[in-house]
Amino acid sequence: MGFPTLNLAPHILIVDDNAEIRLLLKDFLQRRGMRVSLAKDGSELDAEIERTKVDLIVLDIMLPGRSGLELCQEIRRRSRVPIIMLTAVTDTSDRIVGLEFGADDYMSKPFDPRELLARIRAVLRRQGGLQLEEPAPAANAVVQFSGWTLDFGRRRLTDVSGVRVELTRAEFNLLEALVQAGGRVLSREQLIERCGGNASQSFDRSIDILISRLRRKLEDDPKKPSMIETVRGDGYQFVAEINR
Repeated sequence: MGFPTLNLAPHILIVDDNAEIRLLLKDFLQRRGMRVSLAKDGSELDAEIERTKVDLIVLDIMLPGRSGLELCQEIRRRSRVPIIMLTAVTDTSDRIVGLEFGADDYMSKPFDPRELLARIRAVLRRQGGLQLEEPAPAANAVVQFSGWTLDFGRRRLTDVSGVRVELTRAEFNLLEALVQAGGRVLSREQLIERCGGNASQSFDRSIDILISRLRRKLEDDPKKPSMIETVRGDGYQFVAEINR
């Protein structure tokens, strides 16, 4: 039995005249399962939104030629695509003007890419946009890996001897998300959301701690894991062979 596939990833357009920021955000968001296009000014922005459907625009205020505020106003005359504005200016009047011109959210530079990711997801959810998380598995789905049995419907994990291993709600949700991913790497932000946390407020070691607890229950040697691997800089990956 297979699980449903992920919905089509959201398409994010990054508009910033700083090439380093553009490329950093493109790499970061693509690693989190998003499609990303780049533009350095208003002309490239116009060409991109004429060429393809965009689900959200990350728009810098300080741009050559037309400013981000002007572009936001122009976009709003013809589209309701969500816009998150970026600025290095700390003056709150810019923020107020940006929101009045139709921006959905606002961030000041420098910023943490993880916070931007959380805001992108929050705006997409509010807009009824695309989701990154997988649908819940079938109520009667049961999988096996390395002699272990995971019953999604009964929310039960049993070891190689058939003995039930007690998991907290967060631990079960974490294991469920990793198994469902089918070998794909999941970021800490994705795992935080699946475990019932708020990604925008959970940029600590909560997922790392949960992973450690889960490894102690699953692995013969938690310091040399054979089921849940750490992918440095990206997140975690379930590597044990899964039989459905």
